[in-house]
Amino acid sequence: MREQRRHRATARLPGARERDFEAYVAGAAGRLLHAATLLTTEHPGRAPRAQALLTAALGATYARWDRLHGEDPYDLTRRELATRFARAAWRFHRPRGGVLSPLTPPERLVVVLRLYEGVAEEQAAALLGLPVERVRATCTRSVAVLRRTPAARDAARDAARATGKAGAP
Repeated sequence: MREQRRHRATARLPGARERDFEAYVAGAAGRLLHAATLLTTEHPGRAPRAQALLTAALGATYARWDRLHGEDPYDLTRRELATRFARAAWRFHRPRGGVLSPLTPPERLVVVLRLYEGVAEEQAAALLGLPVERVRATCTRSVAVLRRTPAARDAARDAARATGKAGAP
């Protein structure tokens, strides 16, 4: 009860909302931008579409900032990022040379949510409106495709050499 009163009191301070949001963005923007870059398959240094996608997702989070009521803002921004990418996925289908460029936009979305963001299969399925089995199958198939790419084979070979494992590919 005291914390609710304190929260209401700090919410009324001039600039508190902006400071809180700026602190959130400072902590989360790097990881979210990397996720957006993976989705759009742009190179990390030059990712205008990923930056636009993240800006729109952060704008939606800021619009709902005062109504979060204990909801995780990172989760909200991640959902917003995934939703906005899914709506505009046809724009991001052309490979741009990123790590996930061999995948289709829905496959990239599943891989980023499951493997990069660590979202559980059930949560990813609910977010995407798909059955859990489909999310699992898409993730498995996507990882198999990525393992067949030359860059993935080179990375696996280099990692095996670095660890000193014999019989590496």
